[in-house]
Amino acid sequence: MREGLRLILSRQADMEVVGEAGNGREAIELVNEKMPDVVVMDIGMPELNGIEATHVIRNSHLTTRVLALSAMCDRRYVVRILEAGASGYVVKSSAGDELVRAIQAVAKGRKFLSAEVADAIIDSYLGNLPATKSSLSLLATREREVLQYLAEGYSSKEIGAKLNISSRTVETHRSNIMSKLDLHSIAELTKFAIREGLVQIDT
Repeated sequence: MREGLRLILSRQADMEVVGEAGNGREAIELVNEKMPDVVVMDIGMPELNGIEATHVIRNSHLTTRVLALSAMCDRRYVVRILEAGASGYVVKSSAGDELVRAIQAVAKGRKFLSAEVADAIIDSYLGNLPATKSSLSLLATREREVLQYLAEGYSSKEIGAKLNISSRTVETHRSNIMSKLDLHSIAELTKFAIREGLVQIDT
């Protein structure tokens, strides 16, 4: 997918691909290094998902625009990444010429939504879908990071090493997460993380 997108974008006279990242943390590091005008952000990435990465990037680099890319147009994912600061949302099935137009739009400070995404947003405002607030709002940023790692199968020791905190601190975060969400096992945490878009499974 990345190779195909890079090929499409590299053919555009007004665009230059300055970097690629395999996960959200790499994306943040590359943005800090390259300072791109636009970041095409996949939502379903390991270690740090695209929603959390977008939040960090937009808080640190106000002039860098983020364009979300996902295989899904679920309203929950759309709303969450737009709230995190993304300027647009393109579904992978519509990538190609639409992605080029979307990048050009957000680079100029405009918004862009794929037709399927716009329909989902409109439906939610018309009341066809409940506009309930995600339980993720109960968690602090660090707790969401720990939750994603737990759902991806990392141990407390591994998570501690990645986040530069102790295993005991990770266990404390896990206990707080379970308490706030009223969940009682790693399996329940994993199901919750998948449902809320923190991690995605291959289909």
